[in-house]
Amino acid sequence: MTVKNIAGDNHLSSVKNALRILRSFSMDEPEKKISELAESLGLNKSTVSRTMSTLASEGFVFKDPDSKKYRLGLSLLSLGGIVNSQMDIYRESHPVLNRLVQEVGETAHIAVLDNHEVIYLQKVECNHPVKVLTHIGKRNPPYSTSSGKTLLAYAKEEIIEAVIERGLQRFTRNTIVDPKKLVTHLKHIREKGFAFSIEEFHEGVNSIAAPVYDYQGKVIAALAIVGPKQRIQPSKMPALSKKVISAANDISSRMGYWK
Repeated sequence: MTVKNIAGDNHLSSVKNALRILRSFSMDEPEKKISELAESLGLNKSTVSRTMSTLASEGFVFKDPDSKKYRLGLSLLSLGGIVNSQMDIYRESHPVLNRLVQEVGETAHIAVLDNHEVIYLQKVECNHPVKVLTHIGKRNPPYSTSSGKTLLAYAKEEIIEAVIERGLQRFTRNTIVDPKKLVTHLKHIREKGFAFSIEEFHEGVNSIAAPVYDYQGKVIAALAIVGPKQRIQPSKMPALSKKVISAANDISSRMGYWK
């Protein structure tokens, strides 16, 4: 390998490390020390320290002088604003979510499938929200939530297979961990046009979701409502599912979809 190639490989490795570091921050862990980052990512402290210094100089991270912990910087916020402005689904879904929350009295959110995980893009809370971690940017396994199962149901077969190969972890007694049962369940979701989760991810929490289509007729997101099992009861799901489907169809039409 030539010196030029070695330099190029080192540069790519540094960029990859920087991206891994940035993605390790979350709502659950908004601040981290160099030692914590190094341990969680399997990197040398010196490597992490150099990378963080570079990111800090460009405003992508900020170091608290007292705690010595790093958190994400304002440069990412400005980039996030650009992304949000370009995401029609984020903009078009907001008024529909507001109306749905007023109608059903439950928290509603928009989710998409990313890297075999469901990630939440938009959320509107009700007056008495259930305490579940579905904040914007949160990632969850797709096979145990109504929004995730909706997205999987309309995903390519290789994506479903990849999710199954990664392993189906049990979160509650109702989590579907049998691959064959999951495949059958996803087929039923496609037939019905909506999905439900009855205490499959969190005990005491139920949800209902429906697909959102783009102008090409492709499922690009899922709209879901989530609440405690005392409010979202199985007996109420048929009526609630109609409202969720109607709201999802409204967003789809805003995205240019016509049946």
